[in-house]
Amino acid sequence: MTTPEERISALEHRVGELEDINAIRRIHWAYGYYIDFNRAKDVSELFAEDGEVIFLSGIYKGRAGALRLYGTWFQNFFLEGGGEGPVDGFLLDHFQMQDIITVAPDRQTAKGRFRGMLFGGSHESRRYQPEGLPLQFMEAGIYENDYVKEDGVWKIKRLDYMMQWQGDYEKGWSKTVSHLQPLTECFPANPIGPDAIRTEEIRKTWPYRHDVPMHFAHPKFGALLAGEAK
Repeated sequence: MTTPEERISALEHRVGELEDINAIRRIHWAYGYYIDFNRAKDVSELFAEDGEVIFLSGIYKGRAGALRLYGTWFQNFFLEGGGEGPVDGFLLDHFQMQDIITVAPDRQTAKGRFRGMLFGGSHESRRYQPEGLPLQFMEAGIYENDYVKEDGVWKIKRLDYMMQWQGDYEKGWSKTVSHLQPLTECFPANPIGPDAIRTEEIRKTWPYRHDVPMHFAHPKFGALLAGEAK
């Protein structure tokens, strides 16, 4: 039999956990909106000081690494002369969905899994066309992220985006080889390169597929296995 104080404490913890989940969901959704329009500085400020991004088997470390990826690379690649969007005739819409967020018991760290879909490309009237980018393309991937409370505010500790497929709109994914390939050269030799390469697992891109391990256990079988482990 629990005491009123114990029940109130449990309820306060549960309410706090739900607030954490909403805060983390808001961070990731904001991330999606920011990268729609190449707002690199806004993206970098979502990360913890020692956070990192894993993209195309490359590891971009800290906020400086995030700025190199989303600013030096993406801003200058997608938008002529860099800068932020929106830009007439250019589409880069990211949809973030199907989130499963697990907050640690101490409410100082968390993990989140999201599915991302991207529709991108350029209108035929656009004067500037990024080299190597299809005029119309689709992409989907899965995030398995880590989050941490930094001075009481939730931040991204580790954003790990695992592309699942890409497809030219005209051809479809059945006749497309991904226009993005794993990174092979680090910064500063490559000015837009990562700080390190995940040499233990180079993730080839579409049509190759990779398992994306889930941070959470099956709600039924996970509990059974946890019981057996005791």
